[in-house]
Formats: sequence, C-alpha cells, structure tokens
Amino acid sequence: MLFDDTYQTITSTSEGIFRDKGSKFIGYAYPIKNEQEVKHIITKLKAEHAKARHFCWAIRLTPDRNVFKLNDDGEPSGTAGRPILNTLLSADVTNILVVVVRYFGGTLLGVPGLINAYKSATIEALNANTIISKTVNDVYEVNFDYLEMNPIMRIIKDEQLEIIKQEFDMQCAIQFEVRKANLNTVLGKLEKIEGAKIKYLYTI
Repeated sequence: MLFDDTYQTITSTSEGIFRDKGSKFIGYAYPIKNEQEVKHIITKLKAEHAKARHFCWAIRLTPDRNVFKLNDDGEPSGTAGRPILNTLLSADVTNILVVVVRYFGGTLLGVPGLINAYKSATIEALNANTIISKTVNDVYEVNFDYLEMNPIMRIIKDEQLEIIKQEFDMQCAIQFEVRKANLNTVLGKLEKIEGAKIKYLYTI
C-alpha cells in the first residue's frame, strides 16, 4: 500500500475549561464530516452563551494537513484560531471542529496569554474525549439487474462491505462503503459481473 488510509478523530462531543485573569475559555470539540455543520454549531453555542465575547474556532477535514479553516472572531490575528488548529495538528486528529467560547474577565491577556489560553482550552476539550483510529473509505453505488443479485451480494459479504442504502426491484441499486486500501480488489470483482454499473459517490 502506497499511502496511509487511516486517520484519528474523536468519538463524541466534549468540553474543557481554562481560566486566566478572570477570563473563562470553554473549549468544545465536535466530530464532524463537512464544513456545513460548523454554522449550525456556532449558532447554537451563541444562543447558549449570549454574554460571551468571542467564539473562535478551527476545523480539520480529511487526513490532509492542508485542509482546514479557522476564525479568530475579533481576537488579534493569529491568537485564537491558529493555536486551536496547531493543537489539533499536534494531536493528529481530523474530521473535528473545536470552538472556544471566551468570557472576557476585564483584564487584557496580551498575545502570549491569548495563544496559551486558546491552546489550553483546546487541550482540555480533547483530554475529555476519546481519540480513535478510522480508515479512509470511499462510498460507491452499484446498479444491476435483479438476476445478478446473488453474485453482487456474495461480493459484499466476502469483502465485508458496509451497505449504506439499497433498493431492490427489477433494477437494483446498492450504496456501499469500501476501505480505500481494498478498493481495487472490490471494483475488480464487481466489474466482472455483466451489466453492473459502478459509480463513485464520495469519500468519508
């Protein structure tokens, strides 16, 4: 295998708190699959923490270390989103969003203080979670005639593929998940079945 098809992520939502000079930093960690989830989470947090001053965050998606987004939300540039992201990179976790909610305590912390606070709140949130290893999987759909049901299902069983969605009629369709490392083997077997049409959908 020429590439590493595993990555680390978190199992559930968690939170951690860091305090400094009266300011309170609450770190929230969320397992996510896409960037669209971020807006909903931030909106919910803003409703829960109406008196908080800042909602700074960073996300990582996919094992690629270059796929990320961050937001300082009014804090000095580089003092909030970047330390959150760097902590995620250090912990080697992805498919994750961390939002740090700040309640201002009246005393300015300065750039080093802010960097430390956002980093520490992120570490606390991660420490309260469980980090697991997952495989990079592709989702495919195979369309086939009902008469080819048995050989298709045999491949799915033999290769231990996870079925996401299935429709059985005269024309059938099955969406399944396959680990990237096993992709060539699985597609090779399916392509030998007459009339089977295989389509790539997305990667998770």
